[in-house]
Amino acid sequence: MRLVDSLEEQSILESILEESKPPLPPAARPLHYLLATPFRYRPAHGSRFRAALEPGVWYGGEALRTALAEKSYWRLRFLLDSPETPELRPVPHTAFTAAVRTSAAIDLTRAPLVRDRAVWTNPESYAGTQALAASAREARLQVIRYQSVRDPEHAACAAALTPLVFGRGKPRSQETWFIAAGRTRVRCARDERGGATWEFAARQLLG
Repeated sequence: MRLVDSLEEQSILESILEESKPPLPPAARPLHYLLATPFRYRPAHGSRFRAALEPGVWYGGEALRTALAEKSYWRLRFLLDSPETPELRPVPHTAFTAAVRTSAAIDLTRAPLVRDRAVWTNPESYAGTQALAASAREARLQVIRYQSVRDPEHAACAAALTPLVFGRGKPRSQETWFIAAGRTRVRCARDERGGATWEFAARQLLG
């Protein structure tokens, strides 16, 4: 809206932007963009359960604190990887809930897979988890439940390997959170001007 003078111009701009993006996979097309977007792109940099240029993965935390910790890690990582960048002032992020339904899932927090916990929770290397995800896709599994590495309380997260687990669902309970990041701590607050609701030390997020 800051770039245009009317809703009509905004619609035109949105159409131009949409045409420049990769097409959505058919299974993701019925979904709200907050659920569909992760499946649209194949970034050159990998994540815990997605190697570089592989199909997208949607990540969610079972607790709000866990999701904020995971997001805070990436804000901190950005700063640590760009030493000349000043600390990041509060930036709004949308937190929401979503229902995931599938019977084709594995849980890395339970036996027998928990025996390899050191691999699944490695704070620096994603080689083991990416290899696991590749095998999971071959076996047509849809969700991987795992322990959060970034949440100091190590609650659970879910990695959705396919948009099919959302059906035609939409996100619920949307709310805005502000994340401010420095090199020693990251603060998450409901109010841009208020104090932190959760604060994570860099050493906690880095594992």
